[in-house]
Amino acid sequence: MAPVVILVTAGMTGLAALALAAWMRTPARAESAWFGSGMHAVLASLGGAGAAVLARDAAELVGFAILALACALLVVVDLATHRLPDRIVLPTAVVLVVTLTASAAIRTDWQGLGRAVAGAAALGLGYLVLSLLAPAGLGLGDVKLASVLGLFLGWLGWSHLLVGTLAAFILGGVFAVVLLLTTRATRRTTVAFGPWMVAGAAVGAAWGPALVTGLA
Repeated sequence: MAPVVILVTAGMTGLAALALAAWMRTPARAESAWFGSGMHAVLASLGGAGAAVLARDAAELVGFAILALACALLVVVDLATHRLPDRIVLPTAVVLVVTLTASAAIRTDWQGLGRAVAGAAALGLGYLVLSLLAPAGLGLGDVKLASVLGLFLGWLGWSHLLVGTLAAFILGGVFAVVLLLTTRATRRTTVAFGPWMVAGAAVGAAWGPALVTGLA
């Protein structure tokens, strides 16, 4: 996309996040200093810029920008409450399915849409198994978000999905180790994993093919 589109998208997603600052306390069902930090607006702006860089048509741009906005809100809510509310995750999933279907029709890329659905199913199922094995570490909110991110990364490509999945666990693992080494947490401390899922997806979207090629 043109630089002006990138700037406008970044600005609009950031402003949308600011406008939703009061509303996101409703699905969170809690109060926290995180909600007043402004982090959601910064993350939404960065995500909006990334969405415009990745998008190849208007349908993708809308879908990616909405996903960026939702992920920005989810990161802050998860940090504050260790929850990923359905009221944010599920509408985002619907918007992404609709916009990716529209993009597939525009580009006649039904194979890409099939790959996206497969990515959503694979990542969702994988997280579901992990949540059953370790329910204290992952919840159903993580499983639902994994499906949404799998849809997004699968649409981009298999290398994006692979790197995005691995990056989430690597980044989250490194963070947990740092907390343990600095005695800021114990082995029983619960750490919000949603932010690392979003960060991993961002890494996969930006550098998936390059990292896979570099390691090959």
